[in-house]
Amino acid sequence: MSYCFRPITQEQAEDIAYNWHYEGDYSFYDMEADQEDLQAFLNPYTRENIFAVLKKQELVAYFSMMTVAYQTMEIGLGMKPSLTGKGLGYDFLKNAIDFVWVNYPCEMITLSVATFNLRAIKLYRKVGFKDTHTYMQATNGGVYEFLKMDYIKGY
Repeated sequence: MSYCFRPITQEQAEDIAYNWHYEGDYSFYDMEADQEDLQAFLNPYTRENIFAVLKKQELVAYFSMMTVAYQTMEIGLGMKPSLTGKGLGYDFLKNAIDFVWVNYPCEMITLSVATFNLRAIKLYRKVGFKDTHTYMQATNGGVYEFLKMDYIKGY
């Protein structure tokens, strides 16, 4: 594994929350864009399944997961803004999937992505995620369309 997954520290959570800012439409993913999400991310009691992702001891991403159904984990992830769009996502996501398979008993991984984020959707499909359905969700002060995607073990 070229990435190291460690429980996130308070310092790392605050760095991500206050210093990671994405450009253009991707600012949707800034932690400060949704105060409820920000508070949950910063609270050590509500982020028990959030990991700092390190490469050569540098914080390069974060990764979250939670059980949503029998044998099913839902994941969330974010890469450091200065590293996005550089072709690093495939390796990172494959490492994240391997981390789940090795450490958690499940057969399926699911995620949701804003439908405007075509770059991420293309990556998820390339790795093997399949579209399941779209839905509308209130977040970040508005209502946005999301795509639910599933990855079944063995793909």
